Amino acid sequence: MSYWLGFGKLFTFMLMKKGVLLILLSFSSGLFCQTNCSVVNRSFMGGEEFTYKVVYKWGFIWVEAGEAAFSAQLSSLNGKSVYHFLGTGVTYPKYDWIFKVRDKYESYADTMTLKPLRFAREVREGNTVTNDDYVFFQRRSKVYTSSRKYGERAKLDSLAITNCTNDVLTAIFYARCLDFSKYKANDTIAITFVLDGVVYPSYIRYVGKETIENDVLGRVRCIKFRPNLVKGSIFPGGEGMTVWVTDDENKMPVYVETPILVGTVKVLLTKYVGLRNKVNCVEVKK
Repeated sequence: MSYWLGFGKLFTFMLMKKGVLLILLSFSSGLFCQTNCSVVNRSFMGGEEFTYKVVYKWGFIWVEAGEAAFSAQLSSLNGKSVYHFLGTGVTYPKYDWIFKVRDKYESYADTMTLKPLRFAREVREGNTVTNDDYVFFQRRSKVYTSSRKYGERAKLDSLAITNCTNDVLTAIFYARCLDFSKYKANDTIAITFVLDGVVYPSYIRYVGKETIENDVLGRVRCIKFRPNLVKGSIFPGGEGMTVWVTDDENKMPVYVETPILVGTVKVLLTKYVGLRNKVNCVEVKK
């Protein structure tokens, strides 16, 4: 039973908490400050949707235990045109009796700068239900937070942020806009985000390029990088997690693999729609 509980917690982490793809981010804090964070979005547009299956390995057993999804839509907030990012994660109903996960993360971001304006989280993990609501005031360099667990009063707070601070969803889409051609293998790239009342300045390490097999795309050329994970009850810490995104302008997350303290988890792309650019990183079999 204990390893199933561990999987449930990891599944949440892998989806968004500190981690998909930066999906995927559970970074160490206090590393360095991000000073140059401007990007140009050539990677996605409104209408994009990704679906993933989450596979857990314990010993010699592989289990398809859940599903994750991410999307980007054009919307409006306070009369302003914005991106609405959505991330969801669920365990399959047949595993709910072990550890039920029903997670929903939403973020609204400026369409030009990708700076976050509002972030909300509604998560059910086992018997725990949590609701968060963050409002970003970029001009004040502040984020105002409201966090509430089921049956408790909301806790209100404010945090100082910089112009480079993301929430976990905007961090994912921000990372997809990075120009990896500017980096060489082993370089680190700063990314800062806020979650659980803490601002995390951290990084991903660019590993290089690799061709992998995917059930949807076939043989696909990818950019490969590793986020620095925080040591805890699930992850062993360090740069064990590896992420592959397509080596084209879409930088579509294709595959994530990470060891945990008990077993291994894989996150695999199963469906995509609404890409901004043509997929041109698939190798044709001769």
